[in-house]
Amino acid sequence: MATTVPRGPKQIFAAFQWSMKGLRACFRHEASFRLEVFLAVVIVPLGLWLGNGAVEKILLITFPILVLSAELLNSAIEAVVDKVSPEFHELAGRAKDMGSAAVFLLLVMVALTWALILVPRFF
Repeated sequence: MATTVPRGPKQIFAAFQWSMKGLRACFRHEASFRLEVFLAVVIVPLGLWLGNGAVEKILLITFPILVLSAELLNSAIEAVVDKVSPEFHELAGRAKDMGSAAVFLLLVMVALTWALILVPRFF
């Protein structure tokens, strides 16, 4: 339920703590998220170094961060589905597959963005 309490530093800090708790939980329990974090730790600084100008740098680092966001949402969907219905159900499987597809599409965008920006530079 939405709160009517005014937002201040205490509430903002509490929201930050909940976000960090979610990141820790996903990192601890989701192997895909860990792999994507390790990749992002490498390619975000690499994107900042290889990008020519602000636009290229933003493009090279935005999509890897969006992959992490989509993986967090996908993991949240999977956790809720597993909690609500531990046995197999076609709709539950479809929801999980759609979340996975969203992550996949963003990974494709990472590859396309990096290829379109960097390949012409080297060939």
